[in-house]
Amino acid sequence: MRCVNSEKLGNGRPWVIWILAVLLLASSGLTYRLLASYLELLFTTPISLPLPLNSFPVKVGGWEGTELAIPNTTREYMKKNFADEFLSRRYVNSETGAWADVYVVYCSSRPGGIIGHKPSVCYPANGWVCDSIETSQFTSLIGRQIPCLIHRFQKPALTYQHTVVLNFYILNGIITIDESDFSGFWSRRPNISGNPSRYVAQIQISSVLENSIQTMAKDITDLILDFLPDQNNKVGIVEYKNVMEDIVK
Repeated sequence: MRCVNSEKLGNGRPWVIWILAVLLLASSGLTYRLLASYLELLFTTPISLPLPLNSFPVKVGGWEGTELAIPNTTREYMKKNFADEFLSRRYVNSETGAWADVYVVYCSSRPGGIIGHKPSVCYPANGWVCDSIETSQFTSLIGRQIPCLIHRFQKPALTYQHTVVLNFYILNGIITIDESDFSGFWSRRPNISGNPSRYVAQIQISSVLENSIQTMAKDITDLILDFLPDQNNKVGIVEYKNVMEDIVK
């Protein structure tokens, strides 16, 4: 009886090994492309609020707002890198003539993306010089004590310009001015579940007069908070709307 030399048999069929290697590489490439496509879809699909920010009231107390145009390139950059929804308006007080620009950005699919777009980064990038940043607080219409940061900027040009910016953040329904709360590993993880209650929102109010931003912040903050999920994953404006619909029925 002839004995089969297993070493010869293996050496005699190298094409089997090559086919297996090619199949393995092909399947790995396909898996990578599928995973890459899924991740791209995950990062580019915005997570919407139950009631979108573009439905935010134009009239707030004695203030009336008009949309502040954002350049298309900036708008696309925001949507691609960090913003799921945003609000940008100038509100003018009909009684006093005071005005304030209100900017709200909601980041849920990529919560930590906002960290690179805080006032202390964006304003200097656009030619402003920071004079000071201080911690402050104000009281909302319903008595909430809201911590905030006050930034003062100026442009040292032939025509002197200055602006004052009030800002704070909302992290999963909790108000904070500490950026380290959302700049760690938690914020870098994608929101795979698509949960709108996992988010960071930046509220920014600016004008040339500090009294204008303080008054605007007092009058509008409660309403902004009602559009965002609270710590119990509830959205105040939606709860109110449902109650009113039940009353009408």
